[in-house]
Parts: sequence; C-alpha cells; structure tokens
Amino acid sequence: MPNFSAKKVVLFWLLWAFSIQVTQAQEQIFLTKKADSLFNAGKPAEAYQLYKQVLANGQASPQMLLRLAAVQESRDQYPSALYYLNLYQAHYPSTAVWRKMTELSVTHRLTGYPNTWRQQVALTFRRYYPTVLQTLLGVAVAAGTLLVLRRRGTARGWWLLYGVYLALVGAFLNVFDTPTTGLVCRPRAVLMTAPSAGASWLSTAAAGDRLLVQGQEDIWFKVLWRGRTAYIRQHDLVIVN
Repeated sequence: MPNFSAKKVVLFWLLWAFSIQVTQAQEQIFLTKKADSLFNAGKPAEAYQLYKQVLANGQASPQMLLRLAAVQESRDQYPSALYYLNLYQAHYPSTAVWRKMTELSVTHRLTGYPNTWRQQVALTFRRYYPTVLQTLLGVAVAAGTLLVLRRRGTARGWWLLYGVYLALVGAFLNVFDTPTTGLVCRPRAVLMTAPSAGASWLSTAAAGDRLLVQGQEDIWFKVLWRGRTAYIRQHDLVIVN
C-alpha cells in the first residue's frame, strides 16, 4: 500500500507539472495572437509590450523578432533594434537581415558589422551548419551502431577509420562553432586593457557596438575590439548568442 500511494503522488505531480506547461503554452499563444492583432491594427506600441512578455518566457518567432526591431527602429531606439536583429541572426541567419544591420551600423557609426565577402560566406555556412552537423552526427551514430552489432567480424581497420571520423567531427564542432557575440548596451561603455578598474583605459564603445566575446574574468568580459583584446564590464554588454 505505501508503494501504491507513493506512485499516486508521483503521478499527481507529473500531471500537475504537465498541466502547468500546457497552460503556460496556451497563454503564450494567446499573447502572441493578441500582439499580432494589435500590430496589424496599427498599434505597434501595445503589440511591443506583449511581444516582450512572450520573448521573456523564451518564446520568439522570426516574425516577432523582426517586428520588435521595427518598432524600436521607428522610435529611433537603434541599439534595441539591433539587439532584436542580432537575436534573429543568431537563430535564423539571413543575408537580408545582416544587410539591414550593416545599414544601421553605418548610419550610427557602430563597430562590429562587417559587410565583406568573408562575412557573406560565414552567413551562408551558419545557415547550413545545423543541417551539416545533424548529418555528421547521424552518420556517426549509425556507423557506431553497425560496428557494435558486428563487432566480432569487424576488422580493426574499420574501428580505426571510425575513430578518425569521430575526431574529424569533433574538430568540426570546435573549429566551426558559432562564436559568442555581445552587444554593448550602455552609451560610452569603457574598454580597458586588463580586467581591472585600475588598468589602462583603451577606448569607449557606443551602445549597439557588436563585439566578439573571447572569455570572462570575474565581472569582466574579454572581447575583441578593432583587432585588439579589451575588457568590458558585464553590465555594459549583453550576450546575444
């Protein structure tokens, strides 16, 4: 009997947790539809507040991110607009969206938005990176399963070849993984030469500048600033991917 009661308690909590998730999902769908209606009705300010609530709960569609960016750009809040465009770019790499980001960066003299052929190649690669990775991992799982099932009749050379393949997949993950980027979120953010308030001043970054993040030390982010290593305080930078 005690075991039966314990099972009922566990089942109750599982059902309760599931019902909460379903309710939250329904609330997010309701908010999104309401925000879409307000936006289509010419009420972007009201829609923006609802979209932000949905985004805060980790739910964001490509259309929502673009609309958030459009609303902020119309208000001349270009750092915020770039934040949403960066979020879009992190999940749905797009040449057209990157072109829009470079236009804003040129208009407001911001750093970190190169418009070069290398950047175009990188965008194309990032667009297909998940598919390529899934294919490589799928082949690894299938090949590994086949080798295990036929382990007695499999020559060592096949195991060696499989090991080389796994090493190449690991290299692919490490070399071509998307770099971490951050967006400066405060005007005239100070950049230092070392992770210390007593270090030498290097420069100041503008709100909206896009920096490659190389690491973190205490309350400082180690970033790349115009080809040089610099340090910026955590509260001056928001990570976008």
